[in-house]
Amino acid sequence: MPRADVLAGTSSDSDFAADLARVVRGQGCPAEYSDPAKFFANTYPTRGLKSLLQNVCGRISGQGGAAAAIFRLDTSFGGGKTHGLIALVHAARGMKGVATPSEFINPALIPREAVRIAAFDGENADPANGRRMGDDVLAYTPWGEIAYALAGREGYERVRRSDQEGIAPGAETIAELFGGEPALILLDELALYLRKVKNRPGARDQLTAFLTSLFKAVESSPRAALVYTLAVGKDGRGIDAYSDENQFVADKMAEAESVSARKATLLNPTEDDETVEVLRRRLFSRIDQARAAEVVQAYGDLWKRNKDALIPEAATAHTLEQFAASYPLHPDVLETFTAKTATMANFQRVRGMLRILGRTIARLWQERPADASAIHLHHIDLGYEPIRQEIVTRLGQAMFVPAMRSDIAGEAGKAALAQEIDAQNHKGMPPYATYVARTVFMHTLAFNEGLKGLTPDHLRYAMLGPAIDISFIEEARKAFVSESAYLDDRPTAPLRFLVEANLTQIIRSEERRVDPNELRSELNHRIKDIFKTAVLEMVPFPSGPWDVPDEVGNGKPLLVVLSPDACAVGSVVDAIPDLIARIYERKNADGNAFRALRNNLVFIAAEEGRVEEMRQKMARRLALRDIKNGPQMKDLADHQQIKVREWEAKSEHELATNIQ
Repeated sequence: MPRADVLAGTSSDSDFAADLARVVRGQGCPAEYSDPAKFFANTYPTRGLKSLLQNVCGRISGQGGAAAAIFRLDTSFGGGKTHGLIALVHAARGMKGVATPSEFINPALIPREAVRIAAFDGENADPANGRRMGDDVLAYTPWGEIAYALAGREGYERVRRSDQEGIAPGAETIAELFGGEPALILLDELALYLRKVKNRPGARDQLTAFLTSLFKAVESSPRAALVYTLAVGKDGRGIDAYSDENQFVADKMAEAESVSARKATLLNPTEDDETVEVLRRRLFSRIDQARAAEVVQAYGDLWKRNKDALIPEAATAHTLEQFAASYPLHPDVLETFTAKTATMANFQRVRGMLRILGRTIARLWQERPADASAIHLHHIDLGYEPIRQEIVTRLGQAMFVPAMRSDIAGEAGKAALAQEIDAQNHKGMPPYATYVARTVFMHTLAFNEGLKGLTPDHLRYAMLGPAIDISFIEEARKAFVSESAYLDDRPTAPLRFLVEANLTQIIRSEERRVDPNELRSELNHRIKDIFKTAVLEMVPFPSGPWDVPDEVGNGKPLLVVLSPDACAVGSVVDAIPDLIARIYERKNADGNAFRALRNNLVFIAAEEGRVEEMRQKMARRLALRDIKNGPQMKDLADHQQIKVREWEAKSEHELATNIQ
């Protein structure tokens, strides 16, 4: 059962947005973060978080023995780092009001006296204009902000010149700021600060010097601790949109460690296998474990039965264990968010997942689709405005709006391609094409090119469920791929969306530019060619009895081919159309005389329901011909030129088949 605030959709953005600086200052921060009791009630005690609190508090309380002084939080971008730092702030301040502090830390290690706390957050830093700290102080550098936070106006005055000139202070000067008291220094998102000073000469070198001095100052103060965050992969390399800056920080921290007494202790506040517990605790008030076991087993049976059509991992015991731990979240949801979406600059892993999944769950409980045995990526409704805005605005993916509007979820009453396919093929069924489109889109959101998209067997795994038929997934995939205007159309490309229109959209655009008079003329010409015969005398497109002679002539019966614009019949003919009746019965210019040779007439009329399709086939043929023979052909990629030639050659046969 979802938490009440999630279910009601009342969770504000601030509920999921941790701001370390505001928590430290105690200003402008929602109670979910500023109130220790509420904060820890919403926090899952991960192994890394407990280790972090235990080690750091042991150092600053003096009760931890020979505790390390410097700690590095090493995880992917947004992977619980800021949350862990906020937990540290509350722990350093005594965890006042927390019902069960022992769930997170040995209570004996909680500091009993005041601790000086300084937090530098690269996201809030303002190296050009200065960050307002209070007492009319503007701090331009990490050391300026830290000096004021540790020792107020007097502390800032001690390093004012260093701050204003961008020159790092020495270790002894930094140590003075501790005042002989317990001190906790937190450095978060240094990569963002580095991006801001990228073009400032010497800024990177001075940050390196500052870190070296800070390490030395902290290690020389028995009850001081430094905790810094870093977004790197398991191989120690930067992995997100700030990978260059993170790599620089990692390298310089390593240099600082090399001249210090000991290396930093590496901690990860949220391991990958614990992320789902964090999500479940924040999103759900209760999970029916008996129901979970039934659903997981049902999926396991499905994966085994269809293993040849799914990715190899689907039928493994490991995937089943993952699902048992993540229910009601499908394993692919967590994998996609952590391995792909989390590499994007504007997506901070845990809180980003909370925002999108919170809105998805609220929407699901409103709609209650019968196929939702678990929460899949395809349940992330990109047509639901709160979710659409999360993707477009917060994640900065406005460049995909045309693709979303055209292929996935239309706006202003106009259906997108996937919705049209579902209306035509999947009435009374789950919206398979829409589910395909949503899943592909969510797999497209990644920073690294090689991570974008998924294979057909992965798509089937991501979508398959007890109420989702695998054959309909495949049918919907093929229909969507063949008509999509924004899928990557390269032969070897995975299923993924492009920002720019693909060849399908280029052809559609050319179709819209076809002159209506040219289309009518060319279509009439093809109709005449197709129905020309040696045994009948064709009378093409008569407008009335006067256009059809009533005489034996060359002895051939007359084939009266009616213009689709003038006359069309339904699939069931209940009455003879007026034009046919008048031609059959009458003759001459005034139509007053009765026709004598009625049995000499054979009529051909278009089927009413196929007329528009026939016109579309003609427009497509003309568009392909114009592209093939026009100047834009050379601007197309090689694989697109091959497709144009292939489709142009096929278009004549398709048109003829449609006309007949």
